[in-house]
Amino acid sequence: MLAAILVISGTTVLTSYSKGDGVIKTDFSFPIDTRQLTEWQAGRTVGQADVEAFGGIDKCFAAEPIPDGVWARMQGKTYKKNPYIGRDDLRHVRALHWDYDNQMHVGEMVCNKVIADRLVTILRQLFDAKYPIQRMLLPDVYDADDETQMRDNNSSCFCYRKIAATNILSKHARGLAVDINTLYNPYIKTLANGTLLIKPATGEPYCDRSREFPYKITHDDLCVKLFTEAGFEWGGDWTTRKDYQHFELVE
Repeated sequence: MLAAILVISGTTVLTSYSKGDGVIKTDFSFPIDTRQLTEWQAGRTVGQADVEAFGGIDKCFAAEPIPDGVWARMQGKTYKKNPYIGRDDLRHVRALHWDYDNQMHVGEMVCNKVIADRLVTILRQLFDAKYPIQRMLLPDVYDADDETQMRDNNSSCFCYRKIAATNILSKHARGLAVDINTLYNPYIKTLANGTLLIKPATGEPYCDRSREFPYKITHDDLCVKLFTEAGFEWGGDWTTRKDYQHFELVE
């Protein structure tokens, strides 16, 4: 087991690399806060007592207007001034999620209000099924650098950005697309010059979908079932490119 310490946007992070199964596990360190979940610190590992102190499991899944603190964090990162979408169009989603460590973790996303209730329901269903999601942090933690957050296997939604290798705004720019377990479910496209584009670049080992590995999303996956039943399409079903991590609202 190897370990490294790094700092992402002022947060101290201890990253452990497991050679056995290839899973990279990041443990986020936070100041001690006896109020536990009331501060909703995404990345925190919590127990049943924390959940009960917060008001029960149902209180841990919600979509609300963007809090001032979250909005401030987003400026110049996931949110850039634009004529298409503003604060009132977005919602802050809080959720718990399980990982392969069989522990509950605090997660958060920002999404479009159009999909907010559906997204909360899906995340609750995945939680109830103990579906593994490694981390669910706002991309602002990674300074909204998509490659960096994907390499960290982060799951997220809103980020005002373009589709890779194009000048077209992504549905993430409107908060209408969700990416799940991104490292192990890469974006793959053959460019006009024949070059194979893989995002993240470190996701190359997981382009071979005949292999078995953690966090792999397949057509028969519960995540695919829940999103598609809620009106989303899965990028793994696309023909001109593959985006195995990606679910976007069909409009």
